[in-house]
Amino acid sequence: MALVRCWAVGIVVLVVSEYVQMALVYGPLVGPRGVSSFGAALALVHLPNLACVVLATWAAARVHPEPWRRMPGRHLAAACAAPAAAQVLLLSLRPGVLDPAGPALWMSTGVLLAGCAVGLLLDRLVWTS
Repeated sequence: MALVRCWAVGIVVLVVSEYVQMALVYGPLVGPRGVSSFGAALALVHLPNLACVVLATWAAARVHPEPWRRMPGRHLAAACAAPAAAQVLLLSLRPGVLDPAGPALWMSTGVLLAGCAVGLLLDRLVWTS
């Protein structure tokens, strides 16, 4: 039951933060045409996505109770399952992103890995202090 609660919190935080990102950043600044350069994609798409993944991972990790949070594999599954599931959902809904030669797959995977790592680091820093 502890894992389900962590996953639920991660999903809720991810959905709310992605909605805020879409409403405040992506919609007004990017628009339906998309971005035209790598720098614009990084600043307007990938960095806000990184913040969303960090928040979701951190929130899920924070609600993971003792003694299970001391088990590294279980804690990793509790904290990172929601962002990883969102990545799998994105890749299944947008098969054009699956091109291994394209930068979108690698950037979104990098955002997922970095966001989970930073979220777990934040959890560790707050938990030990």
